[in-house]
Amino acid sequence: MSIRPTLIALVSFVLVAACAKNDTTPTEAAAPADQVVATVNGEPVSKSSFDLYVQTIARQAGREIPEDQKSEILDQYIGMRLAAEQAEKSGLTKEPTVRDQLELSRMNVIVDAALQKYLEDNPVKDEELKPEYDAQVAAMPREYHARHILVDEKAAADEITKELQGGADFAKLAAKRSKDSSKSSGGDLGWFTPDSMVKPFADAVVTMKPGEITSAPVQSEFGWHVIKLEDSRASAPPPFEEVKDRVKVLAQRKKLQAYLEQLRNEAKVEKKI
Repeated sequence: MSIRPTLIALVSFVLVAACAKNDTTPTEAAAPADQVVATVNGEPVSKSSFDLYVQTIARQAGREIPEDQKSEILDQYIGMRLAAEQAEKSGLTKEPTVRDQLELSRMNVIVDAALQKYLEDNPVKDEELKPEYDAQVAAMPREYHARHILVDEKAAADEITKELQGGADFAKLAAKRSKDSSKSSGGDLGWFTPDSMVKPFADAVVTMKPGEITSAPVQSEFGWHVIKLEDSRASAPPPFEEVKDRVKVLAQRKKLQAYLEQLRNEAKVEKKI
């Protein structure tokens, strides 16, 4: 299979590398002979820079690059280096838009490395994970089990409400009067969280008690709802060990956010817009 990364991604990679090269020592010219994969116009191409390029292509492709494809990728890399060198010779990198893009890309690389280094020096400890897990579990929304009868007109919804207040069976009335597909199961919507429902419906449900029926119909974009809350419960969280790695990532993000906020507080910033 041929690997052909996008032109923009390749140009960005090579031009940023060329831009950063001016600030990096030792240069590729100082690389040992066995660490050089090619020479371009007399300039060596280091194995380390090419390996980084291959890793970039592998991430874009979502898989490892087979050894028998690396020669083709090296040809692509050499072509991009030649194009980048020509762009620099022509003064393209001095144009404001290109210069700004290079600076932004360079900053992204440096910041990524800096934040990785910060996490290495300030790792999230195992004892920090369980409190973070508990906080996330506490913030999980409740789940609700409800039925509803959906009709187009408020007058019909008011009539249904009166019938229910008079002792009519909700499930039977839903099967008979509701226009929603849930009518076949007596209006049963099963268990859900409020964020999975339209807002007027969710707002009504979270104020109800189990067994309660709305005293007035609720209007949404779908029509008029008569709602019965069957029950509610706390969401069942996944076991800690099952999500420990994801909790660690979340804790790392919070640590980095706190670090960036600290840097901002210590800096003198004057916004112009």
